[in-house]
Amino acid sequence: MENEIMNYVMAWLQVITSLCYCFLTGKLLPPSRSFFRLFLVLPVFFLFLSLPLNLHSLHLGGTFAFFIAWLANFKLFLFAFNKGPLSLPSLSLPRFIALASLPIKSHDDDDNNQKDHKSPLNYAIKVLIFAAILRSYEYKDHFHPNLVLALYTVHIYLTLEIIFAVFAAMSRTLVGIELEPQFNEPYLSSSLQDFWGRRWNLMATKVLRPTVYDPTRSICIRIMGRKWASLPAVFATFLVSGLIHELIFYYLGRVRPTWEITCFFILHGLCLVAEIGLKKLLSGTAVRLPRVVSGPLTVGFVLVTAFRLFLPPLLRCGGYERVIQEYAAVIAFVKNAIKFS
Repeated sequence: MENEIMNYVMAWLQVITSLCYCFLTGKLLPPSRSFFRLFLVLPVFFLFLSLPLNLHSLHLGGTFAFFIAWLANFKLFLFAFNKGPLSLPSLSLPRFIALASLPIKSHDDDDNNQKDHKSPLNYAIKVLIFAAILRSYEYKDHFHPNLVLALYTVHIYLTLEIIFAVFAAMSRTLVGIELEPQFNEPYLSSSLQDFWGRRWNLMATKVLRPTVYDPTRSICIRIMGRKWASLPAVFATFLVSGLIHELIFYYLGRVRPTWEITCFFILHGLCLVAEIGLKKLLSGTAVRLPRVVSGPLTVGFVLVTAFRLFLPPLLRCGGYERVIQEYAAVIAFVKNAIKFS
């Protein structure tokens, strides 16, 4: 555990040093030199892709890979072309590093900080459910396999929700900045468009939009017109997201990709394209599924496809056994720290 924490600290030191270099590059090169700026930033891209390989913890390595190999690299790509949150000329170096390496709120979102905060009761209930799920694993041999998969799925969601809540609280307390809300009660989704666009992994959605969706849509507008250009853009976004998730899962398991994760996102991309296309065709009509029907259908579809395509790679690399071991290691580490303090 101590070695993993040291590797984690060293990885973050390399990230901070690299971002200082990127900040200096932006100051020395004008926005018109975009391709030269991109050329100078490319070594940082490859470094950020390699750093998660130094970490083996699912919790530390997984969040680090999401923040750095995915979000930071995409933000730096936008920065090279003078776009995105890092391109603001008024940014100080500390703010540049924070915006690049964490899902930080932009200035435009500051007025909405209060409404993005969930109540302590909300998190307390989720922590209790999380603890109950961990305890239930002791009896999982007596459960139906699909119930176990459902518990695993809820476990993933609650783990991410709680981890990001802890990061947000630390960020708000220590440096007074807000992290982007990552989830908005996805179990209340009324459609795939609602689930992926407004409720699940919101920071990833905001990063994929300017880097993949918007450029693809701009190209497709010239080919097929404005009305339908969003459809191939949505599919391209899900394809890229699938490939990135495949990389993240490789960091977690270090096993050869089976491409099930990519297939999961391709399937959801195709279904979302069909949903959006159908809405466009039925626009102006009164045909609409009631929420009491569309909600369970949406959540059910997400769960079933996750059972078949998203969870198997994680189970094959012993993900849940490793999670339990990490919890035990953290408890032992804290006990030792208290003992010797």
